[in-house]
Amino acid sequence: MDSATLFSAEAQRVLLRTAGELADVAAARCLPLFRSPALVADNKAAQGFDPVTQADREAEAAMRAHLAAKRPEDAVLGEEFGPTAGTSGLTWVIDPIDGTRSFLCGAPSWGVLVGLDAGEGPVLGLIDQPFTGERFIGGFGRAVLRRGGRETPLATRQCARLADAALFTTFPEIGTPAERAGFEAVRDRARLTRYGLDCYAYALVALGQIDLVIEAGLQPYDVQGPQGVIEAAGGVVTTWTGEPAHRGGRIVAAGDARVHAAALELLSRA
Repeated sequence: MDSATLFSAEAQRVLLRTAGELADVAAARCLPLFRSPALVADNKAAQGFDPVTQADREAEAAMRAHLAAKRPEDAVLGEEFGPTAGTSGLTWVIDPIDGTRSFLCGAPSWGVLVGLDAGEGPVLGLIDQPFTGERFIGGFGRAVLRRGGRETPLATRQCARLADAALFTTFPEIGTPAERAGFEAVRDRARLTRYGLDCYAYALVALGQIDLVIEAGLQPYDVQGPQGVIEAAGGVVTTWTGEPAHRGGRIVAAGDARVHAAALELLSRA
């Protein structure tokens, strides 16, 4: 999607500013509770452990309140409170803390995710790590890292072969047994594989530090922020069968279309 042609320059500035404001609002709720003994987690899962904290809920509520005040015509889809309808054709897809398990453990691999879906996927995306002060933003033909008052262009790196690729996923026990076999087929051919970085792994793809992220069972709010950043930085994000990624599911993100194709060849059999 050529998002730069869909919106005027002024509209682009407004939307990018709004995305940044949403990240600021979320950070103001999250950071005081990060590595704090006051943090309390509930378990959303009937089986196993799927945590949610007061930081998740308070941050998303604040993000929604900001949108209701600034852009009431837009729809919202968030992890904690579901969908809210709008009339503009735009949907803000938000996850106040992607990586709640990491947040609970004090590990700075969690992040605030913001995507703006114009109907066929994100026209902009944002990954914000407020503890480290890193904000990755992509959209309208441009991707940048903002940190310490400086702005650095983002660009994915070239990687033609799986044998040269750095591969990440959050959980070693990815998906179903068949999905795990597909992932392991890629893993066994990659140069190196690492685990557990949540949304920060997608930021590293956009930064040109790693080459692939492969995951399963994702929701739109897990995908659209990172997708917007990576695509604006020159990368590719699809499902394991090469379909559009913005609805979630089984996702592969790559910095180079060639290594993406090599991964798809193996993953599409799962």
